[in-house]
Amino acid sequence: MHSTLAVPESFTAGETAVLAPYFGNLDQPVFVLTNLPEAVKGALFARYSRSTKSIRRLFLEEFSDGVERRSDAAGTGAAPGRERAERLYRRVFDQYGDDSVAQLGGAHIACEGVSNILTKVLERGRLMSYLEQSTRYVPYTDRPGGRWKYVVPAELEDESDRRAFEAALDRAFETYARWIEPLQEYFRARHPQAATDSDAVYRAVIRAKALDTLRGLLPAATRSNVGIYGSGQAYEMLLLRMRAHSLAETRELADLMLRELRRVIPAFLQRVDRPDRGVRWSGYLEACEAETRALSTAVTHTPAPESHAEVTLADFDPDGEIKVVAAALYSASELPLDGLLAVARGMTAEERIHVLRTYAGTRENRRHRPGRAFEHATYTFDVVSDYGAFRDLQRHRMLTLDWQELTTRHGHASAPGAIAEVGALADWQRVMDDSATLYARLASRCSPAVAQYAVSMAYRIRFYMRMNAREAMHVIELRTTPQGHPAYRRVCQRMHRLIAEEAGHTAIAAAMAFADHSGVELERLSSERALDRKRAARHADAGQEGPKDPGSAS
Repeated sequence: MHSTLAVPESFTAGETAVLAPYFGNLDQPVFVLTNLPEAVKGALFARYSRSTKSIRRLFLEEFSDGVERRSDAAGTGAAPGRERAERLYRRVFDQYGDDSVAQLGGAHIACEGVSNILTKVLERGRLMSYLEQSTRYVPYTDRPGGRWKYVVPAELEDESDRRAFEAALDRAFETYARWIEPLQEYFRARHPQAATDSDAVYRAVIRAKALDTLRGLLPAATRSNVGIYGSGQAYEMLLLRMRAHSLAETRELADLMLRELRRVIPAFLQRVDRPDRGVRWSGYLEACEAETRALSTAVTHTPAPESHAEVTLADFDPDGEIKVVAAALYSASELPLDGLLAVARGMTAEERIHVLRTYAGTRENRRHRPGRAFEHATYTFDVVSDYGAFRDLQRHRMLTLDWQELTTRHGHASAPGAIAEVGALADWQRVMDDSATLYARLASRCSPAVAQYAVSMAYRIRFYMRMNAREAMHVIELRTTPQGHPAYRRVCQRMHRLIAEEAGHTAIAAAMAFADHSGVELERLSSERALDRKRAARHADAGQEGPKDPGSAS
C-alpha cells in the first residue's frame, strides 16, 4: 500500500542546524519536541492551531532566536540522571506493574497532515491535551506539491476508485477556494466596517465568517495538524487503540508515533508492541469491536427513522435536581444525605432555585463554576448534527461521548443563507451530490469505514453525549457564546431548553446563567474586538508600535 501521510517540507543546511536539537526528526510528518522549555512548547502549539505553517517553520520564524543554542545537534536531549530514571521505571513496570508510574512522564508530539477522520481518533482520550488546526482561521487553499490538502486512503487499491475519489475531492476543494473571496465581499457589503474597528479586527472577522460558511464543503479526508501533550500512560492507551484500528492511516501513524515517543519517554512505552502484552491487548480491542459490530447488525432489525430531531434528551434522572439540591446543602449540614434528600423533595421549585443560586454564588463569568453537587444529575443527549459541529463538540472529553461512522444517509445540513445569496447554491449542492455518490461507491466496493473519507463536513453524523449537570453547564455556556459557530450553538441552546422544559430541572437550567440564546450575525466580532483591545494595551505598556494583523500569520 502507498503511504497516506503528508510529505514534509525541506529545510536548508542552516535551518537544519537550528532545528536538529529541538525536533526528533526533520524529514517525517510526526516528530517530538525536545530540549525546549515547557513555555516554548506550549506557545508553539498555541500558534500552531491558527497557522498554515508547520510547527518547525513556526519555530524557525518566531521562536528560534529566543532559545539558547545547544551543542548536541543530534537532538538526543541527554541529561544527567536520565539513564538511571529509565532503569527505575523499567523495574517498576516489570516487577510491580504499577501503571500509575507512567503518569509521571509526558511528551509533546505533533502529527501533521492527518485526515479529519484520524484527528477524532487522536483526540479521544480524556487525559490528554490537544490543539488542532482550525477551519475557522485557516483557509484550505494551499496546494503543496500541486495537490489539495486531503488524504487518499491507502485502501483504495483499485485505480478507478482512486481516480473517482481524487476527481470528486478536487472539485470540492476548487469550489471551496473559488467562493472564499465572493463571500468575503458579500459579508463586507452586509456588515460595513465600524469606525471603531481596526482593519485587522475587521479582516479577521470577515474571513472567519466566510470560512465558517464554506467549511461544510470540505471532506472528512481534509488534512489537519494536531499538537498533543500527554502522559506516558495516556499515550500507551492511545497507541493500543490505534494499532487495533480498521483504517490503514491510523495504524501507520501509530507506528510513527511510537518510534518518535520512544525518543523521549521510552520507558513508558515498552509494552505497546510486545507480543505478550500490547499486541495481545490491541488484539482484544480489535476483536471486541468486530464482534460487537456483527452482533449489532444481527439484533437491530428496525430501520433508522428517516427524520430525527437534531437533539433529543434520550435519558435523564427525574430526581436529578432534588439530588443536586441535597448535595449542595450536604457539606454545610450535619444531616445524612437521605435526610437532605427528604428536605429537598419537600421544597417548591422556587426554593430549589434559591438553594442553587446561593450555592453557585455570584458568577462573574462562565469560568466561575459551582462545586460538585451539580454532578448528581445526569443527561444523555442523542445528537444528529453536521460533521463540522461534531468536530467541535467531540473535544469535550470529560463527559461520555461516542459516535457512529460518518455516512451520507442522515442527509446534510442546509446550505447557509449566504451561499444562495452569492449564487453558490448550485455549486454547494453539486459537492453534496458528488459526496453521496462517491460514498455509496466506496461503501460497496471497499467498506463504510473507508467511505467516510469521501463525506463532506456538511453531512450529519449521529453521536451521543452523556454528562452530569456540572459538565453540562461548562459545555452549554462555552458553546453558546456569541463567537461560537452557529451549528454547535444551536445544538447546545437546544440542550439547555431540554434540561429546563423536558427534564423539568428549572433550577439547574437557571444556574447556567451564561447560556446565550441570542442571535448573532458576525460571531467573532466581539471576541476580536476584545483581543484587539488587549493587544493595544499590551503594546502601549511596552511602548511599541501597534499590533500586527492577527490574521496575517494564518
